[in-house]
Amino acid sequence: METWLRIYKVPLVGALIGLVFAILLVTLGFFKTILILLLTVIGAYLALYLDRNHIIQNYFKRN
Repeated sequence: METWLRIYKVPLVGALIGLVFAILLVTLGFFKTILILLLTVIGAYLALYLDRNHIIQNYFKRN
């Protein structure tokens, strides 16, 4: 079982993302789903920027 999960990890993650996307489309509609995806990407980019520039670590070191 463990080797099966290791071999098919990427397709399983892709399927899970597709399932979540399909559920969002059915329950919320197209434009609300696109808004959620857009805000998620912006949040991830902002978090990555803050992490790479050590802005959050420097802020908590000062205080």
